[in-house]
Amino acid sequence: MKFKRTERIGAIVKILSDNPNRTYTLGYFTDKFNAAKSTISEDLLVVKNVFEKLQLGKVITISGAAGGVKYIPKTSVEENNQVLMELCNKIDDQSRILSGGFLYLVDLIYDPTIAAKVGKIFASNIDYEEANYVVTMETKGIPMASMTAKAMNLPLVIIRKDTKVSEGPTLSTTYVSGNSSQVESMSLPRRALKPNSKVIIIDDFMRGGGTIRGMIDLMNEFGAEVIGTGVFISKATPKDKLVDDYISLIQLNVEDDVITVEPNLKTFKDEYKADENGKFNSQEIDDLEEIVEIVENQPENSIENGDFEE
Repeated sequence: MKFKRTERIGAIVKILSDNPNRTYTLGYFTDKFNAAKSTISEDLLVVKNVFEKLQLGKVITISGAAGGVKYIPKTSVEENNQVLMELCNKIDDQSRILSGGFLYLVDLIYDPTIAAKVGKIFASNIDYEEANYVVTMETKGIPMASMTAKAMNLPLVIIRKDTKVSEGPTLSTTYVSGNSSQVESMSLPRRALKPNSKVIIIDDFMRGGGTIRGMIDLMNEFGAEVIGTGVFISKATPKDKLVDDYISLIQLNVEDDVITVEPNLKTFKDEYKADENGKFNSQEIDDLEEIVEIVENQPENSIENGDFEE
């Protein structure tokens, strides 16, 4: 079956955006669309150009026999600001204030659209190139951590407050909860992490940093290294947290039934900057041309299998 260019490009955009950070070989697309390598490479250049012009993320090419193309979610500073301002406006509602100075946020935390946007922002501003896992604490941290893991193309590991017999032997640690100032415990199955792993911690809320400090200590028990930490909302007080190196998307304070909430844009990295003409650079073009050359020199059966040979 033959496909028109518009059909191929639409399908390529769908495949790449649904599977962020997954590398697809050029042979995969030539086999799927029954098209020549040069045709697919032209399609990919169009996709790259559109994504960069509209700042929808980056479509990058990877040179070499094992190379290909993949989509990396990236958000601009303007997009970050817009999304977080919308969330701040929703949070800034006196009816959300609960007794004890707590804030009702369940409707936002469990909204899949919001969770997906937050996950994309985390993936755009946390360096996860060497990460093996995304780690979170049950239960409210799960939706945003799950979407972050999807954007980073990493497995999600969930720390529990209670041990489960069905999960086998576990490691546990204690921590001081920021909500109650009481000593609580958290645990994780010994099989959950491979030795010497590098992890990204994602959590929904931070007051003093006690929970995240406990998660870091638990990772140390596993011999894992925490290389990045993201928090959806952090309270302005106490100013001195138990953790230092983290990204907080929104800063919140509730005092005398008055909510003060604002985007915490100062923690972001301004990594995504499209060319002023919205064009891909010459190195990316060279990489894609190298992939085309490699594919053209492969035996026909390797193309049919949708992969390259070494």
